[in-house]
Amino acid sequence: MPLIILNIIFCISFLGFAYVNLNDNDAFLWVSIYLSAAISCGLAAAGKFYPFAYLFLIAFYLVYAIILFFAKDGVRDWITKYRRESLVQSMQATKPYIEQTREFFGLLIIAGALLINYFVSAGITV
Repeated sequence: MPLIILNIIFCISFLGFAYVNLNDNDAFLWVSIYLSAAISCGLAAAGKFYPFAYLFLIAFYLVYAIILFFAKDGVRDWITKYRRESLVQSMQATKPYIEQTREFFGLLIIAGALLINYFVSAGITV
């Protein structure tokens, strides 16, 4: 039951994240990312698990997160060059490192949600 509730929360959250990305310059990419995660969590809440799909999506999200980490004005620059300036001072990402760092953490959240479902579908208990 807790897994169903968690997946419902993730599904609704990821649908909301997809919605707020509709007006972004890279909307196609981010709406696709969040919708695929929402669908995966929605199906898991309904008791349908797809471990190979989870692994594929997790791999994609983590590779993209690594790219964002090392990109110019990415997470690494936010940590070192910009000294971890607040990412939540406004909802508008006025600086490139703010948007890339937010996207990086979003990818980690999605990968974590799908990893939970993968472990459950594979019968692995933690």
